[in-house]
Amino acid sequence: MEDSNTLPENYIQQNDEDRIEDNVVEGLDASDDACDDGSVVIKKRRRMTSKVWGHFEMLPNPTDGKQRCKCKRCGAQYLCDSKNGTGNLRRHLQNCKKRDLRDIGQLILQTGSSASISMIDQKFDNAEFRDLFTACIIMHDLPFQCVEWMGVRSLMTYLRRDVQMFSRNTARNDCKKLFTKEVCNIRSNLSKCTSRVSITSDLWTSINTDGFICLTVHYIDNEWHLHKKIISFSFMPPPHDGIALCEKLQSLFLEWKIESKLFSVTLDNASANNVCVDYLRNQLNLRRALLCEGQFFHIRCTAHIVNLIVQEGMKEIDVSISKIRESIKYVKGSQARKQKFLDCVKQSCLESKRGLRQDVPTRWNSTFIMLESALYYRRAFQQLELGDSNFKTCPVNSEWERVEKISTFLKPFYDITKIISGTKYPTANLYFPCISTAYATLKHELIEGPDYIKQMCRRMIAKFEKYWHDFSVILAIAVILDPRYKFAFVEWCYKRLYVGDYVFEVKKVKDSLFSLFSNYATINVNVPANVSERRNSECTNSSSTVINSQFLQDFDSFEEEVEMPKKSELELYLDEPKIDRKIELDILHFWKANQYRFPEVSAMARDVLCIPISTVASESAFSNSGRILDQYRSALKHDIVEALVCAKDWLYGDKVIHDPELEAVTEDVLTLTVNELETNAAESSGI
Repeated sequence: MEDSNTLPENYIQQNDEDRIEDNVVEGLDASDDACDDGSVVIKKRRRMTSKVWGHFEMLPNPTDGKQRCKCKRCGAQYLCDSKNGTGNLRRHLQNCKKRDLRDIGQLILQTGSSASISMIDQKFDNAEFRDLFTACIIMHDLPFQCVEWMGVRSLMTYLRRDVQMFSRNTARNDCKKLFTKEVCNIRSNLSKCTSRVSITSDLWTSINTDGFICLTVHYIDNEWHLHKKIISFSFMPPPHDGIALCEKLQSLFLEWKIESKLFSVTLDNASANNVCVDYLRNQLNLRRALLCEGQFFHIRCTAHIVNLIVQEGMKEIDVSISKIRESIKYVKGSQARKQKFLDCVKQSCLESKRGLRQDVPTRWNSTFIMLESALYYRRAFQQLELGDSNFKTCPVNSEWERVEKISTFLKPFYDITKIISGTKYPTANLYFPCISTAYATLKHELIEGPDYIKQMCRRMIAKFEKYWHDFSVILAIAVILDPRYKFAFVEWCYKRLYVGDYVFEVKKVKDSLFSLFSNYATINVNVPANVSERRNSECTNSSSTVINSQFLQDFDSFEEEVEMPKKSELELYLDEPKIDRKIELDILHFWKANQYRFPEVSAMARDVLCIPISTVASESAFSNSGRILDQYRSALKHDIVEALVCAKDWLYGDKVIHDPELEAVTEDVLTLTVNELETNAAESSGI
């Protein structure tokens, strides 16, 4: 067997074929004969054409008369008389410790400008390696002890022999240092921002029942980009009553120096939160920190309200939904049933990858997902009923139709909850369009829908009207600042939503709008000077004398008496035609483009549009249960938990997936593991 270190015969040709031609050596034959008279007869010079001479150089003639050569790479010397041949030189090239093992493919990869893979051996930086590992721990919620896992250390050592692994304590300290560094960056960004900020707050719980308060700040920066940053995730000792929450929030406001920049706070409907907001408003009004004495300070979480409304309707569970739930439980009951159902799916020409979801009681949207998935596999269920005499809970055709209508009825509420829980775009201006759509759906189904839908609607409308009167007027102002809707949309909504005198409610919104605008009308906004004003400043002294004469000044007084008062920026904005509602408008881009036309209105829009109408991310909006820390985070010190949660949000934000538990709780019951497939095969073969 050939040695694994032996190079192929064509190695020299591949690497040095082009170089040899310029290194052909002409030398003397060592066996030259001497004449009798003492003269030396030199034989004909021979061309040394072997490929090996491109890697060796001739040494000067030694005193012993034996010609030697030296390897150009390592300097090893060999006899090179013609009688010695070149075999020893070839063998040396194959085993030279400094030989070049790269082939032409590697050279192309290194020099190709468009190559996506680089074979260049870059210098390894252990400090950068530690930074990357720290980022990995934060991004993927890994435990600190992962740096000490034998498998991880073996992998890193294989990739790089000189890698310096570190301990879990070092990993923890690195995460804390990264957090401290990013705190300075966030503070700097908040101080540079000239707009006001809105906040959301909610409580988390660890598995050992420790409470944490999560404070998130929302603002639009000077470039009109919307930001959402968790600025605190701190330990909240009991009691969690309104006064304790107020004191905690006040201390956080002072710590981050945002007390004078607050616009609103969005909280859920817990009674303790109502007490907290009242105390906060009073304290901030003493310092004159809020606009309009805090009239727009408190925002109730709309996603939470929608969840309560739908949960109320879901109490009227139809028997057809129960049959769907029992049918899915039957399929999930054993692997043999799963396989039999998959066969029915295949026979019905359906996609098994779509998945069959089972709901959970605390999440109404999981019921909606369950119904949609069951409707897709309707033919498969009916096929299973024909082939399995034990399957007795399959809905009949009329019940399938009921399920389809319930699913259609819930779809608008499902979409609304996902829309208002978004974090990448403003949501304050979406409140009225979404709420009006939900209310219109309820009213329509209450009149036109079947009895089982009407029963759901009655419950939901009662809950809706209870919370509708508690909404903040600032959300009506937000939709007015959307150029697709403006004030006409508010009038239209109030006319349909209010049973009594809607004109009074519309007037209240209008008064609040102009009251808020008055706070911005006195702000000096830096805008380019008007061209006409610049021209006026160029008047000559002689003309100025005539213009400022006493006779013409009387004309100015006369004009002031008869001239109509000028319209404000807000009135000019409202008088402009609306943009087509069907256009997908980036509202932040609109106000950025119009900030010099309406500097005061745009400043107001910048503060209003950053208000979040939900305290939760999309997947958490459907659950009544609180957020719970995992086992690794629950075992850490409180300051380390805060560092990990905040750093992950600051560094990666939307790049990581938040709240993935929805997929877990609605796990696809059709998923078969390898072991399950082997078990099914064994059962079918009689083993």
